[in-house]
Amino acid sequence: MPKYALIAAGGTGGHMFPAQALSEALLKDGWRVKLSTDDRGARYATAFPAEVSREILPSATTARGGLTGKLSAPFKIASGILAARRAFRRDRPDVVIGFGGYPTIPAMSAALSMRIPRMIHEQNGVMGRVNTLFAPRVDRVACGIWPTALPQGVTGTHTGNPVRQSVLARAGAAYDPPGDGQLNLLVIGGSQGARVLSDIVPAAVAALPEDIRRRLNVAHQARSEDHDRVVAAYQSAGIKAEIEPFFADVPERLTDCHLVISRAGASSVADITAIGRPSILIPYAAAMGDHQSANARPLADAHAAIVLPESIVDAATLTRDIAAILTDADRATQMAHAAAALGRPDATARLHELVTELAA
Repeated sequence: MPKYALIAAGGTGGHMFPAQALSEALLKDGWRVKLSTDDRGARYATAFPAEVSREILPSATTARGGLTGKLSAPFKIASGILAARRAFRRDRPDVVIGFGGYPTIPAMSAALSMRIPRMIHEQNGVMGRVNTLFAPRVDRVACGIWPTALPQGVTGTHTGNPVRQSVLARAGAAYDPPGDGQLNLLVIGGSQGARVLSDIVPAAVAALPEDIRRRLNVAHQARSEDHDRVVAAYQSAGIKAEIEPFFADVPERLTDCHLVISRAGASSVADITAIGRPSILIPYAAAMGDHQSANARPLADAHAAIVLPESIVDAATLTRDIAAILTDADRATQMAHAAAALGRPDATARLHELVTELAA
């Protein structure tokens, strides 16, 4: 009879992408897999394989929402835990894996109360609230960013953050350092934090020396409401630029770029290091626990990236750092190699191995 894994993940892409990668690996190995989430999380799960069954459980958070929402949250969570326990009694998982977010609370709580083998995967360098709650109460803690700030007494295993197959296909691709020809600059940022990049990057690029500007090809991911002004900013500076709210081919663009300017979300850092490219990282200041700064720190320490805190970054500083990398082929190459050395293209396999050991 095949092993059965229950994967619990919250309602953001940052939680769902690694959960999806693990589910795909387990299915290939003959496992039966179920995803436990809430209604919001289900909207982010459309790319999961059809073989993954879904279990929608009520859950909530007391961290946001109005007074009514805060008061009702404990009752929703309790209802979800009871539903999870009933489901586990009918069909007991061999292992339960949580990827963070409040929708994981019912399944992880039920696994704890029923003494089912359980583990969590933390994507960021600072552990989220729900994973912090469960970290001392699980059998394994897998970490995407290393080192990860863990609760006292908790030991973690560095697996890395699983990346998409389209990224894996380009892992460690040879880097073409900047020279006398075209220069490719990629600008990507999470939806919440993209506005600052749209405010600063076009002005910084416009101030670059003319020899760089005339050879520059910019691909800039900007929110729809910022599109027109970003297009106008590049056009007025005479810079060739492609502006879209979302690039479906980010792995290909990462492979071809000489430099990437990005937020420091866990998935972005995983993609940049898997492929191995020089970067300028601007951590999102409003991220909970300042976890994006923690995500960026290993790259800064390895000289794979220049990290500019949002509180101090301005166009002039960014202009200086873009020029410093694009005019120094040796430095750019060293940064690319340092980034690739931090990459964990085998993160899914490492995570799969932990799950298999725990289920045994």
